[in-house]
Amino acid sequence: MHENQILKNLEHPEELEKLYRKDKKAFARDFQAVYPTIADKPAASFWKARLDIHAAGTTEKGKITRNDFLFLLLSAILAAVLVKLPDIFSFDEGQFHFYERNLFVILALGITLYTALSMGMQKTRKGLITLVAFALPVLFINLLPARDEGHAVFLSWIHTPLVLWCIFGLVHIAYDLKNLDKRINFLRYNGDLVILSTLIYIAGGVLTGVTLGLFYVIGVDIAEFYMENIVIFGFVIVPAVAAFLLHNYPNITNRLAPAIANIFVPLVLITLIIYLFAIPLAGIDLYRSRIFLIVFNIMLLGVMAIIVFSISEFSSDNQQKIRKLMLLLLCIITLIIDLIALSAIIYRLGEYGFSPNRTAVLGSNLLIFGNLALITLRFFRAVFMHGEIKSIEKAIAIWLPVYAAWVLIVVFTFPFIFGID
Repeated sequence: MHENQILKNLEHPEELEKLYRKDKKAFARDFQAVYPTIADKPAASFWKARLDIHAAGTTEKGKITRNDFLFLLLSAILAAVLVKLPDIFSFDEGQFHFYERNLFVILALGITLYTALSMGMQKTRKGLITLVAFALPVLFINLLPARDEGHAVFLSWIHTPLVLWCIFGLVHIAYDLKNLDKRINFLRYNGDLVILSTLIYIAGGVLTGVTLGLFYVIGVDIAEFYMENIVIFGFVIVPAVAAFLLHNYPNITNRLAPAIANIFVPLVLITLIIYLFAIPLAGIDLYRSRIFLIVFNIMLLGVMAIIVFSISEFSSDNQQKIRKLMLLLLCIITLIIDLIALSAIIYRLGEYGFSPNRTAVLGSNLLIFGNLALITLRFFRAVFMHGEIKSIEKAIAIWLPVYAAWVLIVVFTFPFIFGID
């Protein structure tokens, strides 16, 4: 890892050149990771242009090491084996809810294993810590009884992927818990990962449609075999493949991610403004409609993700003021939406009492509201008081452990607090 050395020697071009020549690929990857924190420095702009030009000429013929490919292959094989466990051991998947409990576990395992191996953790204490940390929540949710009516159990299941995402994050930042810049880079990495994974899924969907269609016209029905043996394998290994591509071609989504952020922020802002005006006209009782509250909270989480991703795509404090203003407005609108959701949740708690679902929604909304309030305050300073964008990024980074703590509480305590029936 060259991040610290790059930051230390930013004003010493000879040392940076030595680092670059020693390992060009690693230097380029690590420079891209720290670039958002140093983008306003002239030396950083020079190296960014140099590395981008070099990447443009080498992206399609980049050299992939044999070990890196083996790490991907091992991760893919393990994910493929795990996803077929119901067939291998011939147990009733419907009764055990195997995929409901473990599908996203397998997705997380593949990408976490590849990342840990590519970072050389397999022979270190960090590798053992990762194994234990990953195994504990997976064993816990699979030992819980499979009861359809157990809301606390179901909440534990659906929050487990978030626990595993936290573990993946720890691996990605090499367990450097005090480094806020690495947390921000991890969020940015997730945006790139989602974009690239989505593109791969779309390409896979097109390939599936073409393949099934070609065999259908010659009278061969391979749909069942293809879906059960090819599609399911592809689904679980795509995140690891995306991580592999980002590891070897770090510039692959450089232009795409900011473009998507620029497009979606104004569209989401306009949609939410119209939506807030449409709510009273629709005549829906917000405080009694359970479905509306669920949809409201899903929308809130999605908008929060867009805000976090868009902020992480700022490369310096010299961005156009209109972008900052739009994001500030989006934060304010989202805060209003969160207040409406919180008032509805509190009303339902007073009417019907505490339940696993209502408690989980209340906790997550309070956390989002606190984080959004902090982000909005710092955004206001950035727009009107010449504050730093970096302070907004830190407002996101320092809140990540709070989210992680709440997810751990839901997964490991709710089944005991509210019961498993």
